[in-house]
Amino acid sequence: MVIDIDLQRLGMIEQTFDGRAETAISSRDTIEHYLTQADLVIGAVLVSGAKAPRLVTRAMLRKMKRGAVVVDVSIDQGGCFETSRPTRHSDPTYDMDGIIHYCVPNIPGAVPRTATDALSHVTRPYLQKIADGGLKAALQSDATLQHGLNTHHGEVTCLPVARAHGLAAAI
Repeated sequence: MVIDIDLQRLGMIEQTFDGRAETAISSRDTIEHYLTQADLVIGAVLVSGAKAPRLVTRAMLRKMKRGAVVVDVSIDQGGCFETSRPTRHSDPTYDMDGIIHYCVPNIPGAVPRTATDALSHVTRPYLQKIADGGLKAALQSDATLQHGLNTHHGEVTCLPVARAHGLAAAI
């Protein structure tokens, strides 16, 4: 079951998995409904540059099966479960109200070579654009690269990052 607010993404998931994955639009009721049935919940909420919203309350988690597991991939941005707190690779889990929590920041750090290879693979095209035409031309020609720019000439250019740190954004 994949729950998201983005209809296009849900459609892509349905198409990619050819009907083998269920999808639903995110709402408090939808999340709560599926939590009660789940053995494993992976919270992977990202608001680019900002703190993750707390989508799952402790009261909602108490409705889960005892021994169920939550993995908070969003812990790097504060976590999307109210009961999340950062753990370490050496001691990755804790039990709260009968629910096992895994909240290790930087999960890819457990597999550094693979993580580095994956990151290099996805960032190389952007670096190549910058190398070929310079930063200004690369930013003008690539909306994704523009969206990824957080600071420029010492100023914060990403509004969510600015808000998260109580700064003004130079937009």
